[in-house]
Amino acid sequence: MAGGNKLTEAAVKQAKPLDKPYKLADGAGLYLEVSPTGSKYWRLKYRYAGKEKRLALGVYPTVTLTKAREKMREAKAQLAEGDDPGAIKKQTKLAKQFAQANTFEGVGREFLDKRKQEGAAEVTLRKIQWILDQKLCPFIGGIPVSDITPIQLLAALRQIEGEGLHETANRAKRVASQVMRYAVSTGRAERDIAQDLKGALVTTKAKHRAAIITPAELRPFLIAVDGYTGTSEVKAAVQLTPMLFQRPGEIRHMEWAEINWEQEHWEIPAEKMKMRQPHIVPLPWQALAILRQLQPLTGYGQYVFPSARRGGRPLSENGVLAAIRTMGYTNDQVTPHGFRATARTLLDEVLGFRVDYIEQQLAHAVKDANGRAYNRTKYLPERKQMMQAWADYLDTLKA
Repeated sequence: MAGGNKLTEAAVKQAKPLDKPYKLADGAGLYLEVSPTGSKYWRLKYRYAGKEKRLALGVYPTVTLTKAREKMREAKAQLAEGDDPGAIKKQTKLAKQFAQANTFEGVGREFLDKRKQEGAAEVTLRKIQWILDQKLCPFIGGIPVSDITPIQLLAALRQIEGEGLHETANRAKRVASQVMRYAVSTGRAERDIAQDLKGALVTTKAKHRAAIITPAELRPFLIAVDGYTGTSEVKAAVQLTPMLFQRPGEIRHMEWAEINWEQEHWEIPAEKMKMRQPHIVPLPWQALAILRQLQPLTGYGQYVFPSARRGGRPLSENGVLAAIRTMGYTNDQVTPHGFRATARTLLDEVLGFRVDYIEQQLAHAVKDANGRAYNRTKYLPERKQMMQAWADYLDTLKA
């Protein structure tokens, strides 16, 4: 065969596996290694700095005989220049890995891992992940963070605006800014280019969550809840929403292990709270009665309000909301989150409780006169009294 080559495409194709690996030489150090499994690997034997070395050139049939010979000639040319083809291959591989880690997608993934390690709420992590995967990476994911221009980021954000999702576009800009600032802090970008887009996006006026703030509006709602004919779990969640006035996510993620029956309160761990501080919710006797009725139905599992459709998961975000809609209330009239405003208003204006007790029970990040941050046991006896008075007041309204 010309040039001392000994192999043909037919010979390579027809090479059968044996009990042990064997080699078929092609000449000039190039050979095919056939493994007992039938896999066929191209190898180049060469000498560099007095040492015999091996260079992997690929797997047949992805790399054909012709392609393997081309790669062998490239390696020989590198040797002629005094370079080690094996070292060059390693450097190229590392450079590709480094480039991949420095793309917006790679840095975004790192940023998300960092937020996980910092204990960010699951709902926050899901939102960041969704924005990265669905809204930003399809457009700028493959670009190195140091090369992304403001106009490229704006084009991605304009796509979101084009779907009419103005609030999502603004949120995506904030996520992009967080990723860019992380890239700056880890030495992979010079600056946060998202800052150049200030004022470029349509800003929508903040909508306050609809809330009942008068006794006259609250009474028919409470009566409607008692008449709700859905599942026991959903009904209990709807009943406890105005009574305990915690955030909807905290209510639906309530676990049986968090109920302290002896102390008659609900102990919410820090990782579930918006302010990342553990929180105590005193339970009035009405709430304890609802929970005891529910215990035979769901007490065998983790969550007080498990999802009927998603095994091992809590009630969905729309569970309580859908029940309220079934009762005839629109999104402009009542939202689960709005009951925080209901309690905040009526506990102050009707029942006359101190605002700092109410704010503490709402788990707002309020510092005391000495600048000390939130303490879960602060005003606990007073809050216990307040929560019982609130539940009694709700009963009085219904009656």
